[in-house]
Amino acid sequence: MRKGSRFAAGLLLFLCPSFLAAGEFYVKPAAFLGQAFEGSPPDASLVWLTGERGDAAAEILGHKPSSLRVRYWQQGGRTAWILEEIGREEFITAGFVIDDGALSNVQVLAFRESRGWEIKHDFFTDQFKGVELKRDRGLSEPIDNITGATLSVNAMKRMARLALYLDGEVRDVAP
Repeated sequence: MRKGSRFAAGLLLFLCPSFLAAGEFYVKPAAFLGQAFEGSPPDASLVWLTGERGDAAAEILGHKPSSLRVRYWQQGGRTAWILEEIGREEFITAGFVIDDGALSNVQVLAFRESRGWEIKHDFFTDQFKGVELKRDRGLSEPIDNITGATLSVNAMKRMARLALYLDGEVRDVAP
């Protein structure tokens, strides 16, 4: 590659930060769990997405779940979930902490899309604090969209609904 071509390629990457954001891990899962449980997370448990629970998960996601089981961590009335969902074409990995049926922390752990990375910011994720699952399996509060990130926002809302639903299932609380 010629010197001028390398300069142009470098300049393009500098001017287009979305190329750099694609695939970036913002928070490692172990760090997220450490924060959620003050440095000492409990052992992981599994919940199976079969039968009625699998049907409910498919309804929430709008498609069949990609896995038959989901790992979660529970200590008292607190659960933590690390879920993945397709934004536009790639998976978004997010962590959800639920205290007694309400979201208390939501973080984007990894984002692999070329657009929509704005969902990682606190101004977006803070909207989920205190949100609960309604009887119709919708969120109790509206979540504002971000222009240009609609599919990523929708993926986050689906994952939040699934985490809240599964939290109720493992705590045996009907929404």
